[in-house]
Amino acid sequence: MRGSTFFLLLLLMCVGIGLSVWRGWLPVPARWNPWAPLDVREQPNFLTSFKLMRLREDPTLCDQALQTSSLRYSHQADSDAAAKCPLSNTLRIQGGDVALSSSFLSSCPLAVAYAMFDIHGLQPAAQAVFGQNVTQIDHLGSFACRNVYNRSEGRLSQHASANALDIAGFRLADGRRISVLKDWKDEGDNGTFLRLVRKGACQQFNTVLGPDYNAAHRNHFHVDMGRWRVCR
Repeated sequence: MRGSTFFLLLLLMCVGIGLSVWRGWLPVPARWNPWAPLDVREQPNFLTSFKLMRLREDPTLCDQALQTSSLRYSHQADSDAAAKCPLSNTLRIQGGDVALSSSFLSSCPLAVAYAMFDIHGLQPAAQAVFGQNVTQIDHLGSFACRNVYNRSEGRLSQHASANALDIAGFRLADGRRISVLKDWKDEGDNGTFLRLVRKGACQQFNTVLGPDYNAAHRNHFHVDMGRWRVCR
């Protein structure tokens, strides 16, 4: 009974603390407050995944997170709800501190994860290996109304909701280009950089698939904000 009573008191205390933080009665720094808006500039911690998850159903909260980034973006009109691949709360990402090979459509959670990836994964990897920043990301697109692997049957791809991006390569400040297709197996700096990038992407996106996953991903990193966590 003593153990049960202690557990109950501990549970009640945790609930009380959580309620106090949620109501604002107990002030804590925003990065340690699960209900505070996500700041993409803050170093990720164990609450980051929860904060990213909350963005799926809260466009206002997602906008607040994006405002802490350097991304240039515009809101897109929602498509017809009866469409095979309806889009809602979708953005067009036009670039930021890092240029893009072209703009791309993005769900808001994907855009926030992309901004965090740039700050906390991509640029640290480039600085660690090359001592310079990445200035452009080359990609193969985001939105595509199709099933997984373009199959005639089966579930829709995360690309069908603009919730995925295929990253093919990077351009450094000195003009050097690094390609997933050409450099993944490189045993020098280029390969080391790409493996660090993949590791950093796995910290920000829910799913990351690259050349080690299968031949279909030999030339890009697929990143998405679906409900499953996979790092391959």
